[in-house]
Amino acid sequence: MAVLKYQMKNILFIFLLPVLLLSCSKDRFVDSYTGLNIPYGTDAAQKMDIYLPDQRNMASTKVIVLIHGGGWTQGDKTDFTLYVDSLKKRLPGYAIFNINYRLSTVAANFFPTQENDVKSAIEFIYSKRTEYAISDKYVLIGASAGAHLALLHAYKYNSPVSIKAVVDFFGPVDLAAMYNNPINPLVPALLQGVTGGTPVTHPVVYQQSSPINFVTAQTPPTILLHGGADVVVAPSQSVLLKNSLQSAGVVHQYVFYPTENHGWLGANLADSFEKITAFLAAHVN
Repeated sequence: MAVLKYQMKNILFIFLLPVLLLSCSKDRFVDSYTGLNIPYGTDAAQKMDIYLPDQRNMASTKVIVLIHGGGWTQGDKTDFTLYVDSLKKRLPGYAIFNINYRLSTVAANFFPTQENDVKSAIEFIYSKRTEYAISDKYVLIGASAGAHLALLHAYKYNSPVSIKAVVDFFGPVDLAAMYNNPINPLVPALLQGVTGGTPVTHPVVYQQSSPINFVTAQTPPTILLHGGADVVVAPSQSVLLKNSLQSAGVVHQYVFYPTENHGWLGANLADSFEKITAFLAAHVN
C-alpha cells in the first residue's frame, strides 16, 4: 500500500519530505554490519541506517545513499524507513545507507553544515568499504532539501569517490533564483534562516550552495522528477538544471508530472520508480 505524507504547519515544515511508502515488508538482512543509528560523526545527529545485501563484494555491490528532506530544518531518516524496503525489492543488489544530518535551527547550523555532513557520511561509508564489501559505485537519492544536498555533493566533490548517478525528486538547484522568484511567499524567510542572510548579504553562501553552479561535462548522470503543481519548489528549478545539464552534454532525464504537487503517489509514483530503476540500470555499471 502506498502512502505519501506531506506536512506544512509553519516555515520550518515547508520542505518536509513526502514519505514515500511503497511496501509494508518488515524483512531485514541479517548481517553484522547492518544496523540502525550507526554513527558517522561525533554529533548526535550524525547517524545512519545501514542495509547490506547478503551476497555482496567490493567489485560489484553498488551503493545507494538516501538523503531526507525537511527544508534543511527538520525531517529524519525514518521518513525513508519503509521506502528502503521498496528499494531493496527493486534493486536487491545495492547496499543502502539512509543518513541523518545536522538540521539548521535559529542561529545555528547554517549552510554549509548539511553539505559537510553529507560529505562526512560518504567519507565514512567509503572508509568502511572493505568491511562492508561494497564497490565505489555510489548513487545519491534525495527529495526536496535532500535532493538539493544530493545534487550539491555529486556535482561539487569527486573525493573520496565520484558519484555515478543522482536521483533528484523536486530539489532546489539555484538558491538565489529561488529567493528572488519564490513560488511560495515563505521561501525567502526559510532561505534566510538556513543561509544566515539574503543573496545580497551572503552571495558566496548562495553561490556555493547552489548545485547548478557546479555543472560541468564531468557531472554524473542525473534523473530529475518534478510536479507541475508544486507549491514549494518551482518546476522552473528543475528546468534550469535540465537546460544546464543539456548544455554541458551530461546524461540526464527529466520526468515531469503536470498535475502533481510537492510529492505524489499512485500510478505516477510507481512510474517514477520504474524510470529510476531503468535509469540506474543504464548508467551505473
